[in-house]
This record gives sequence, structure tokens and C-alpha cells, in this order.
Amino acid sequence: MSRTIRSAIANCCAIALAAAPVTTASAETPAAKPAARKTETFACMLGTEDSHARIAVELLDGRVNRFAYYSKWKPRTCSMEVARGDAFSQWLDQGATTAVVLRDELGSLWIDHGQGRVHFTFSDVDRVRYCGMEGKINGYLTIRRADPKCELQGVLERGAADD
Repeated sequence: MSRTIRSAIANCCAIALAAAPVTTASAETPAAKPAARKTETFACMLGTEDSHARIAVELLDGRVNRFAYYSKWKPRTCSMEVARGDAFSQWLDQGATTAVVLRDELGSLWIDHGQGRVHFTFSDVDRVRYCGMEGKINGYLTIRRADPKCELQGVLERGAADD
């Protein structure tokens, strides 16, 4: 590149910089930072290798943001992952309770948030959709912070239609 071209480019850049508006640090207002959100994740399991239930929960500011439920009745498995804002569920918070309605009338859940624990109530969750077998998931599952064992009632039981 010739000295004349380099000089012309330098002059052009100097003119462009001189024409740019000058801002000072005091004139700028700092952008508001979003408040930091607290995220926690915990999981539990109860049962044997051939028959068990487990759940993993992600809390965002103390509320369930997503969960993944898995159960096994050898040789069958059941798996569902539900998250706020997904296309498969609607979430409604009311005090310490969250109602989750699954799309296409596939059941519902109530989630009770407590100190160091989350209590899930499954109500007529369709096993065909999530497990590939007849029947409904009904019952309770409680997960406690720092406890690898869940508390279960009814979730793994087979109803009359399940036999």
C-alpha cells in the first residue's frame, strides 16, 4: 500500500472519529442489572433396581422451575420432564402451592413448596403417554434437600386398570 493511500485512510479515520459524539463516563447511566436468581437442584430415589421411582427438581428462587420424574417396573420404564413455559403444561402459582396441568387432559400435579422440601401430588397422570402402559399415576412423592431417598405413597401402585 502506498504512503499516499495510508495517509488518506488515516485522515479519513481521524475525521470520522472527530465527528463522532463525545460521551463521558458521568454522562452514561449504568444499565440496570437483573437481580440474581437463586437456582438449586436436588434429586432422590426410592425402591430397588427393578422397581423404583426417582425425581430431579430444579428450583428457581425457591419454586419448582422444572422436574424430571422417572420410574421403573421392570421391564417397563416411565419418564416425564415438565418445565415452566414448555408447550406441554400450564403452571399456576398460588401461595406455597403450584398447580401444573398437563396438556391434552393427561393429568395434573400439585406442588407444595416447604422449608427444604418439595411435595408432589400426582392426579390421574396418564401412564400411556409417559410410560407406555395402561393406567394413571396417582399418589404422593416428597423430596427433601440433601436426602437421597424420596418419600412415596401410591405413585408406584398399580390400580385395577393396571393389572
